[in-house]
Amino acid sequence: MSRVSLRVNGTDHDVECDVRTTLLDALREHLDLVGAKKGCDHGQCGACTILVDGRRINSCLALAVAYQGREITTVEGLSDGDTLHPVQQAFVDNDAFQCGYCTSGQICSAVAVIEEAKQGWPSAVTDDPPEADIELDHDEVRERMSGNLCRCGAYANIIPAVLEASE
Repeated sequence: MSRVSLRVNGTDHDVECDVRTTLLDALREHLDLVGAKKGCDHGQCGACTILVDGRRINSCLALAVAYQGREITTVEGLSDGDTLHPVQQAFVDNDAFQCGYCTSGQICSAVAVIEEAKQGWPSAVTDDPPEADIELDHDEVRERMSGNLCRCGAYANIIPAVLEASE
């Protein structure tokens, strides 16, 4: 067992856990932050996607002890009180969820996708090396969100939600 200090959604937490505890399990079992879901537990579905220092990670593959001192943001930390984050609002407005199991991971990933494009990070479908920010279109969003799976098939609404939030 080890004491792990985690900064989650702007609040510091001390957690007593096994050094093999994943960040996902620390969030869910020790901090009662259940937005990130355990889907495959192998980093293949994206249901556990959270943000660390603004970049998305699969929290089921990350050990909690490795993320001390980092700024961790879960879906619960995106809103500002009762005001939803623009991506959260776009998901609601576009009915971009069905069962909702993957939604928190989809939303965290979408927040990162929009920022990656603003910073000019190319994807596999970006035509030319960008000089500045990349304008997201259907193909860019589909490629960049490909690590987040939805068993219900809400993709037809997820892509427009991400595009709307990016505007």
